[in-house]
Amino acid sequence: MEPIEQALKAFDQDGRLQKRIERQRQELLDSAIVQAFLQDHPDVTRSMIDRALSKLYEFKKERGNCQTCPGLDHCPNMIKGFQPVLYTERGSIEISYSRCQLKREREAEQAKLQLIQSLYIPKDILKATFDDMEQNEERAEALSEGLEFALSANPGEKGKGLYLYGKFGVGKTYLLGAIANELKTKNIQSYLIYTPDFFREMKQAIGDGSFQEKLEAVRKAPVLMLDDIGAETTTAWTRDEVLGPILQYRMAEKLPTLFTSNYDYDELEEQLAYSEKGGIERLKAKRIMERIKHFTTFVEVGGQNRRSM
Repeated sequence: MEPIEQALKAFDQDGRLQKRIERQRQELLDSAIVQAFLQDHPDVTRSMIDRALSKLYEFKKERGNCQTCPGLDHCPNMIKGFQPVLYTERGSIEISYSRCQLKREREAEQAKLQLIQSLYIPKDILKATFDDMEQNEERAEALSEGLEFALSANPGEKGKGLYLYGKFGVGKTYLLGAIANELKTKNIQSYLIYTPDFFREMKQAIGDGSFQEKLEAVRKAPVLMLDDIGAETTTAWTRDEVLGPILQYRMAEKLPTLFTSNYDYDELEEQLAYSEKGGIERLKAKRIMERIKHFTTFVEVGGQNRRSM
């Protein structure tokens, strides 16, 4: 078989194909984006260019797509959300791809969404903000304390949280959501958990072998929010094997915990003292409450029941 060069010469006797190739090559090299690369790399030789023509074409085409970007969802590049970068290495022109600005912004936003983990919490609560909350005299202290906590939170250094006490439907859980979203702007992760369902899940986790993993995730959360504590039927097991270890670890590591409850401190202690078997264990309940009292600020959330309005 004759060499490809000879075959091309026989086919292109009048040199038109060669002239066309040379013209396209020159147009490529004259393009502003390739010229900018060549000016930044004065060591690039003609032979390096000739060996890298396909890479230069790819670079020009993909960067052209970026200059008329239709948005990340409609990115026409070979790798969606990535733009080409030229560089030289060992006497050759090479091409690589890096995330574009839109791709980085999308990933940053997705990462922020992951800063709020939740279990059994309604989606509207996870969108709560302080700006959306109704402000009146009955709620002023609670909103002030919530915002102050969110702005000054420093897990690992400041371990004190909040105990939000109030009647059913006054917005305690919504306030937790607003705090979680404010923490998100500071890149502080929070776990917002509906306590009764969480305790039920932990019982099931014993059977499927995931108990320790789930316990570790919750007790090591930078900011933990236990919603509606006391609403569940107290058992010695949930108090001593779940809640106790969580609080003990968080106290030692100065990780703040926030609670909401329809019970004040004394009423919750009574709840924790009773078990489903009818026994009363006041000493164990008192130990739990001492941890809660010492590492929370008691805040009463006033107002009307908004769920009935």
